[in-house]
Amino acid sequence: MTSEYSAPAAPAGAPADRIEIGNRIADLMPRAIDELAELVAIPSIADERIVDPAECVRAAEWVREAFRAEGIPAELELTPDGTYAVIGHRPAPEGAPTVLLYCHYDVQPILDEHEWLSPPFELTERDGRLYGRGSADCKGNVLAHLTALRALRNGAPTDGADTYPVGLILVAEGSEEQGRASLDQYAIANPELFKKADVILIQDAGNAAFGLPTLSVSLRGAVDVVVRVEALEASVHSGMFGGAATDPIAALISMLATLRDERGNTTVPGIRADQVWQGLQYEEAAYRADAGLLEGSQRLGSGTVSDQIVARPVVTVLGIDAPPVVGAVAAVQAKAAAKLNLRVPPGEDPAQMRDALIAHLHAVAPWGVKVETEAGELGYPFMSDTTSPSFKLLEQALTDAYDGVGAVSAGMGGSIPLTTTLAGINPTADIVLLGVPDSESRIHSTNESVHPEEIRRIALGEALFLQRLAGGN
Repeated sequence: MTSEYSAPAAPAGAPADRIEIGNRIADLMPRAIDELAELVAIPSIADERIVDPAECVRAAEWVREAFRAEGIPAELELTPDGTYAVIGHRPAPEGAPTVLLYCHYDVQPILDEHEWLSPPFELTERDGRLYGRGSADCKGNVLAHLTALRALRNGAPTDGADTYPVGLILVAEGSEEQGRASLDQYAIANPELFKKADVILIQDAGNAAFGLPTLSVSLRGAVDVVVRVEALEASVHSGMFGGAATDPIAALISMLATLRDERGNTTVPGIRADQVWQGLQYEEAAYRADAGLLEGSQRLGSGTVSDQIVARPVVTVLGIDAPPVVGAVAAVQAKAAAKLNLRVPPGEDPAQMRDALIAHLHAVAPWGVKVETEAGELGYPFMSDTTSPSFKLLEQALTDAYDGVGAVSAGMGGSIPLTTTLAGINPTADIVLLGVPDSESRIHSTNESVHPEEIRRIALGEALFLQRLAGGN
């Protein structure tokens, strides 16, 4: 797509670097939007059951070449699940710190294509927002990184000793959305590069609201559990055998119903669910609007919104294997299955909670049905150090990039397991989370979108931070 873009002028009294770098980034934005369209057009879903793995390789190559063009010598590195991470390292100028820039180029499946108002892999502008799968999560962050680097380089030779004020490590993951912790395994097996970082910018979070710069200070961990229920050698006629035949679907429904009480609170023995979030609160009305709750729908849980989505655990039913309504036959099914997603709040042990969930599923299974469970990789929760100089410096850089709107700190209910892995590999590095999505982005849903202003402002905040970190302000 050919893009036009007009950025607002810097406010009176803005810092000189905000004006200079801000003007460069404004000039770069049409290119950023056009390239976002190129990247969104690649259906990089890291699930070979849905999309040819060659598409993920194509996206990885796009990212590699884009960063190489900015002087980051990036390569494709095979990770244990067979996907490629784009890894690059540009050493720091003498005495300067090194910053790791994280993003991912893989995307979620599109869900029901008929619910999209425009083709999911065709970046489409509507009412000022850019729609397409991955536009916000996380390809918009890929372009924010690139735009920040281009503004800092400002046309200087890519091989110059002082082209950038800091050392740079690029990590663009290729299967983050699948939750397989493959890059975690790669990092543990290859720790030396990751130990070089003084600061790690995880650009896979987002703003609490449009135009409100937000640093995410906590993440929940996560683990998936698949539960399979079996009771019959084969499906049987529901008229001839129903009423006496053991019903696996009904058994599974009964088991899943025990995971919450009437208020929607998690009720699994051995899993605490009464934690309280002391940080920035998500207002009830804003949450209902952002989540798209229908009129009359009850918001779940006895705590505040922030208690429920940041500080407390939840078990979400992601999918059920059973015959679909269309095409269903009059039969008692022989088996059924469900995929569950357990979110683990900060301070809790995901292994202990996984084991508690599995034990509970076996304990509540009715009618002697056969139960099998399979757990995925453990994702650990995370808390940022908000007192570090880097955190404060980034807060100010974002405040300047957002023209005086003060950056806020907020908890995030999502999970980025790599964050905890990197903290273990490099415990002295400052790890900070930010990103281009906002509350209207509908990430992981249909009609995902990003506002180009958030790409511009996050890129500007990143560029200011990198320059100021090196003492350039």
